[in-house]
Parts: sequence; structure tokens; C-alpha cells
Amino acid sequence: MALDGAFLACLRQELTDTLTDARIDKIHQPGREELIIALRWKGGNEKLYLSAGANAPRLHFTTQTLENPAQPPMFCMLLRKRLTGGRLVAIRQEGWERALYLDFDCINELGDPVRLTLAVEIMGRHSNIILIGQDGLIIDAIKRVDPAMSSVRPILPGLRYEVPPPAEGLDLSVCTPEEVVAAIRGGKDGPLSKAIQHTVTGLSPLSCREIAYRATAGEDTPVSALTEREWEKLTNCFARTQNAVLTGERRVPYLLVKADGTPQEFSFQPIIQYGPSVAGQEMESFSALLDAFYARRAAAERMKVRSHDLLRVLLSATERVKRKLGNQRQELAAAADRDKMRLYGDLINASMHLIPVGAASAELINYYDESCATITVPLDPALSAAANAQRYYKEYRKAQTAERILTQRIAEGEQELVYLDSVFDSLTRAASTRELEELRRELEEQGYLKRQRGKIKPPPPTKALTFRSDDGFTIYVGRNNLENDRLTLKTAKGSDIWFHTKNIPGSHVIVVTEGQTPPDRTLEQAAILAATHSKAADSVQVPVDYTAAKFVKKPSGAKPGMVIYTDNRTAYVNPDPQLCERLKAEG
Repeated sequence: MALDGAFLACLRQELTDTLTDARIDKIHQPGREELIIALRWKGGNEKLYLSAGANAPRLHFTTQTLENPAQPPMFCMLLRKRLTGGRLVAIRQEGWERALYLDFDCINELGDPVRLTLAVEIMGRHSNIILIGQDGLIIDAIKRVDPAMSSVRPILPGLRYEVPPPAEGLDLSVCTPEEVVAAIRGGKDGPLSKAIQHTVTGLSPLSCREIAYRATAGEDTPVSALTEREWEKLTNCFARTQNAVLTGERRVPYLLVKADGTPQEFSFQPIIQYGPSVAGQEMESFSALLDAFYARRAAAERMKVRSHDLLRVLLSATERVKRKLGNQRQELAAAADRDKMRLYGDLINASMHLIPVGAASAELINYYDESCATITVPLDPALSAAANAQRYYKEYRKAQTAERILTQRIAEGEQELVYLDSVFDSLTRAASTRELEELRRELEEQGYLKRQRGKIKPPPPTKALTFRSDDGFTIYVGRNNLENDRLTLKTAKGSDIWFHTKNIPGSHVIVVTEGQTPPDRTLEQAAILAATHSKAADSVQVPVDYTAAKFVKKPSGAKPGMVIYTDNRTAYVNPDPQLCERLKAEG
């Protein structure tokens, strides 16, 4: 669902009503293309979220708490210098175009009053956040666009700001419904929803489909087949949409939710085109609607961007280990014929007097065969019979040594793949910058990443996730391999119960017993926590091993998170994120 111009107009009115004389208190840039502006006014304060990301450009109030980088980006520092303390005096929009202009009265370095404008352009991959001086020149932008990227509209400091070219079509903010209907009647034939979309600007495909649905009773009739009654209903639908945006009549923040609770669409009016298959709910504000709609998606996208370099390292290391294992297995298969080398050497020694000098091969009796059949033994004509025998013994010893070394290296390679898989699993479940930093530190310690010189002091280690079972027992869940080691080898007491998915990467889980015997319900809930915080989180009947913590050991030289255990039992459970959330909330 794109944030269209009509919805943006509703949002602009909501922001204007709230932010009268608001002043900028703080500015943060948690991501490369997103800003948080803390605003305060007499009797209130809010955090305004702005994003120029291609997948979900938008602005709205937010209640989300986002992590900020240790070093603020240059654009953030510029905004702090120019805008902090500035008073918001207006929020402008040209018609129903997808851009808002926030005007601030500020004080410059010389103490003179200046008016600066923050342009928030919401145009898909061309979205941007641009700071403009009162002379109309661009001060800077969150995404600079040089002439090589766009010869039509470069965005660089010092250039004059040009508004985005308007979309083709009629704008309902200035046109009458009758004018729009006349344009549709005189345009190309086709489904009504498509005709609306091609004729009117500022309305999303969802709004166009909804207008057509209400006008034609859900048929999406071709324009040429509309009856006069349907044309009349279409005019009324446009009038209702126009009034909703311009006057607030029947305007409501409306969120459409799938059966599994996932947000699907949003609008500024009730949507009925999906029928009972999708539930609709009115939200308290347009900002609350956008915050709820994008919260889950934005968090996942933010972590994806921040973890991209770690993912690339893991994929590269995994491919390298797999190639090495493939070559080693081929060498091991070749070494499997070593017994033939020893046989040839023995047969040559036994029949040396029968082998002529310079022979390329010899037919020798195989004394190890009960039938004493002859066997053809290849020879090197340049060597004597004795030297040929020694050559075969040398090849045999070489293959024997290779088998021993290759078997060990293959086992080490397979263990390395298991380790890399565990780090990848931790990366997919990482939910904060601190968790990513700990994963980065782990990969540095293991030699997969170079240690950065002059790096800022690493943050303190993360703490294990804490849950409380319905029987009152504390349960700890590790977030990554380093935390798993701390949890299992340092935090856990010998009588505590340790859980881990069987042969599947995942978190170490500890039930703190304090000398008591946990009931079966607690053990089952701990097993569900282990399954949910593992690579098998989307599976069913996940095997989870559990044993007393005293039976869990770490082999010498083993990689982080790698342990061995004995005296274990296995439970089969289904992952349950809702149970995990409930136990965590009560913990």
C-alpha cells in the first residue's frame, strides 16, 4: 500500500492541528534514510518519524524506540546545527502531491532569524528528505542525487530546489467531481477502476478500486457499459472522497488486517471491497495507523540493512568451506585405493626375479587370492623392480597419511559449517544493534572479519532473554553463541536444566531450578522456547534435547556455542511465538 496524496493531505491536517508552535528539541538519524525529530510544545511532546526509504517512505508520529548509531551521520549533525530550537510555523502540500514541506523559523550562527524548510518527498525509490534555505537553495539532502544519477532533477548542496514534476491527471483538491466524471466518460474504455487510476492523481489503486466497487456494486464494469445510475453513483463517490479529505466528513484512519493479524492495507475511509475476508478497524489517528502498519516491516528492513555486511561474510565463508570440503572428499575417495598400492608392492617383491629390466608392466601371481590368479601390475620402465616396489609402498603410506589427515579436516570443516549456520541463525533473529555488534565481535575473534583499528569501545555484552514459566521458574534464552557460552558455562548451576534443539542451530535455554524439581509444564514451556528460538521456528514437532547443566561440557578449542552433552532426553514440541511473548511479558 503506497501512501497516496489524499492520505498525505489527511495526515498533514492532523500534524498541523497538533504541532502548532512546536519546537525542535532533538534530532536523531537511526538509519541511513530515516530521521526522528523530537518536538515539544506547551503541554505536549511527540516524536516525528521521517523516512525516505524506497520500500516505505512516510512521516508520522511514532511511539517506537529506535537505536541510534554511536556516531551520528553528517546529515543528522547538519540538521542539529541548523534546526534545533526552530519553531514549526507551517506544513504545506501542493494539491494532493506526495510531498510535504515543513517550515521552521530558526536562528542562524549570526543570531539572525531565518526560515528553513524540510521537504519530505514521498515518491517510492525517488523519495528524499531535503533541507532548503530561505533563498530556495538546497543546503543538503539525506540522499544526494548527482547529474549522473538524474539529469532531470539533481539534488546537491548549492543547487536551487525544484519541486517534483506534478503527476499527470486531474487533482480532486481543485477539480469538481463532475469534471472528473466527464474526463472518465471521454477517455479510453476499460475497467472503471483502471480508468479512475489513469484520470485522477493523488489516489492510490486501493482508493480507485474502492470508488469503482461502490459505484458498480463490486462489478468493476467497463466504462462503456456504465448506466446513468452508475455514473451518478460514481459522481457521489468522488464527492464523498473529496469531502473526506478537504473537510473531514466521514474521514477516518482505517486499517485492514488479515486473518492472521498481519496489516494488509490502510486508507482514510472505510474499505468494503474485500468483504468478510479482511477485517477493518478504525485507528485513533493517522499517525497511529502508519506506526502500527509499518512497525514490523520497518524493524525487519532496518535490521536487514544493518546486517548486510555480516550476511555477506557468512555466505562467503560458507561457500569457501563447502568448496574445500568437496575437494577434500574427492581426495579422500582417491586415497581409498591405497590397499592396491601395498598389494602391488608386495607382489613385485615376491616375484622380483621374474620382472625383466625396463618392463612397463608385469603379469604376476596374486598370492593373496585363493585361486592364485594373475594380475597386471603397471611399472615404471625407468626404475628397477625393487624401486618400483618402493614407489608403490611410498604411495601407500602417502595415501594412508592423507586419509587420516583428510578425515580429520573433513570433520573440522563439517563442524565449521555447523558453527556458521548457528551464527546465521543468530543473525536472522537479531533485533538490536547491540546484538549485531556482538555477532560482529564474535566473527572478528574467529578470524572471519578483520579487527577494526581505532574502533569505538564495544558496548557491554547483551543479557540473555528472560522468561518466567507458568509455575514461576525463571528461564534464560541466549541470543547468540557468545551469550550461549556465558549462559551455559558460567550462569547455569549444575542442577539447572539445559535445553537445545537436537542437531539444529538455536539458542541455549536454561531453567533455573534453585534446587527444586521443575514440573513437566515448565519443562515443556522451556522446550517450546528452545524450538521457537532456533532455525526450526517455522517447523512442527521439533526435537529438543534436555539434560542437567552439569552434563554439558565444552570441548577444548571448540568454537563459541559448541558443546557436548550426555544423560539427555528428547522432547518433541511445536514452536509457539505467542507463548514466548506471554511468558516474557510476565517475566
